[in-house]
Amino acid sequence: MPNDKVQIFDTTLRDGEQVPGCKLDAKQKLIIAERLDFIGVDIIEAGFPVSSPGDFTSVSQIAKIVKNATVCGLTRAVEKDIEVAAEALKFAKTPRIHTGIGTSDSHIKYKFNASKDEVIERAKNAVAYAKKYVEDVEFYAEDAGRTDNAFLAKVCEAVIQSGATVLNIPDTTGYCLPEEYGKKIKYLKENVKGIDKVTISCHCHNDLGLATANSIAGVMHGARQIECTINGIGERAGNTALEEVVMILKQHPYLNLQTDINTKLLYDTSIMVREKMGMLVQPNKAIVGANAFAHSSGIHQDGVIKNRETYEIINPEDVGVTESAIVLTARSGRAALAYRAKKIGYELTKLQLDAAYRTFLQFADKQKEVIDEDLHVIMKKVNKISKIAIA
Repeated sequence: MPNDKVQIFDTTLRDGEQVPGCKLDAKQKLIIAERLDFIGVDIIEAGFPVSSPGDFTSVSQIAKIVKNATVCGLTRAVEKDIEVAAEALKFAKTPRIHTGIGTSDSHIKYKFNASKDEVIERAKNAVAYAKKYVEDVEFYAEDAGRTDNAFLAKVCEAVIQSGATVLNIPDTTGYCLPEEYGKKIKYLKENVKGIDKVTISCHCHNDLGLATANSIAGVMHGARQIECTINGIGERAGNTALEEVVMILKQHPYLNLQTDINTKLLYDTSIMVREKMGMLVQPNKAIVGANAFAHSSGIHQDGVIKNRETYEIINPEDVGVTESAIVLTARSGRAALAYRAKKIGYELTKLQLDAAYRTFLQFADKQKEVIDEDLHVIMKKVNKISKIAIA
């Protein structure tokens, strides 16, 4: 794999589906899996096969239909989990088992009531056992974000020796700051024997709103896989948003990192996932929110109308949005009014625009937004404005 390629590991169907109320049926999962494969996702985490018969069946069906991406199944460091995952993945063109164990002091003491040596032994055994079934084994060090770096490095070195091909370094609780998460990846790169033979993966949660920033910090320090979800859905405050990291890498070419995602399909994919999961996206959501390319301030509108790049760093068409939206409100200026009026067939002179603007402000002060139907009423109120033909 080229060193500038960042693999996109999508866990919408696993971590994303763990959100309360977002349960998908098997048919919906297949539709989303096909779309993820189509847009260029490298790895699809299809589910947690041992968790339920339904999840097992879904993973198995997804494994059969995915044409390009690696299909991955999650397990705990438990032999039965691994056996079930291997069975579910047996039809996959390229299967991966994702196994692991908690490594932070909190997990070791309270979750496992074990010693650090026992955790390392369980991690090694899980990877070795998974390796009997598939060549591609990813190991996750749960709560790596709060794990001592020296111990984390020791765990990573042990699982590499057992055959791990990918090391997942999750900020499970979303606690890390970007600088410390980046330094954690850097520490592993410099202190783990055999690290150059595996891919380091970032799996960041958004509890403090830093999932995307942490993932980017990770790849800037040597990670080459980002685990993410469409719309950033996931446990609690969610996961790293696929659309965000992909567009950051696209918009900052000096990072010398790229993905294989077809970005023109991002908006449409976002709509598909939100509709099938019943999980709304807030209007101000980066990249795919309804307001991501909408402008209501007169100063911004005038700038965008003159040159889109004045206030937009992303061309809406690059993510599948038809065009920027000029939303008419009481904060809009004459340029926006003239622009929107022309869109529906009115070519205004300066005097006509001045008259129309005065009437427009009366409308705008009474309602949140002035829509096209309102504009027709406004033009009728202003004397001697006639509708032009629209080509």
